[in-house]
Amino acid sequence: MLKIDILTLFPKMFDGFISESIIKRAIDNKKVEINIINFRDYTDDPHNKVDDSPYGGGAGMVLTPQPIFDAVDSIKTKDSFIILLTPDGEQYKQRMAYDLSNKKHIIFICGHYEGFDERIRTLANMEISIGDYVLTGGELPSMVISDSIIRLLDGVINTESHINDSFSNNLLDYPIYTKPRDFRGMKVPEVLLNGNHKEIEKYRHEEQLKRTKNRRPDLLNEEV
Repeated sequence: MLKIDILTLFPKMFDGFISESIIKRAIDNKKVEINIINFRDYTDDPHNKVDDSPYGGGAGMVLTPQPIFDAVDSIKTKDSFIILLTPDGEQYKQRMAYDLSNKKHIIFICGHYEGFDERIRTLANMEISIGDYVLTGGELPSMVISDSIIRLLDGVINTESHINDSFSNNLLDYPIYTKPRDFRGMKVPEVLLNGNHKEIEKYRHEEQLKRTKNRRPDLLNEEV
């Protein structure tokens, strides 16, 4: 069973994430254990502070290292893989989700405020960004990454469902249809109705190539 510990200042942000849909079922079925840890509980500041003004001046407040170091020290094991969520981290990809789904214990550190003391980086095995934009904190990225990992665990969803996912082979997903066959003049392609699985497979691959070339040509140049 994969264990995920998320260090955050805002535990209530995760209430819906862990109590609904596939994530809840994965927890109930013992596929994953998720612990939301408020690292404010680890501060030794008499006023319960976890941040301070930056040396050298500048806007905003910066997370101090002591609470985060102590929180990590209290939960870290030899199997732990620590991820710092930051806009200047490596951009997240599907291949990373597959790699992380094989870990035994993942610790996410969610930054907040203006940023974090540079020394906190020394804790991390990996720094990850989910895109070229800035959020108010690492809570949403930790949920995004956790969701992408958990759905890959054995028994969480049908294996075929994620083998053909977008990005799994550097191609976007093919178009899919369901009933009715004709909706407001938009018809399901005949090839999907003839029962010839070889033709269907060929059609879907051609559509993946076409969609990727039109929407994300950069993917075609990446190594799988």
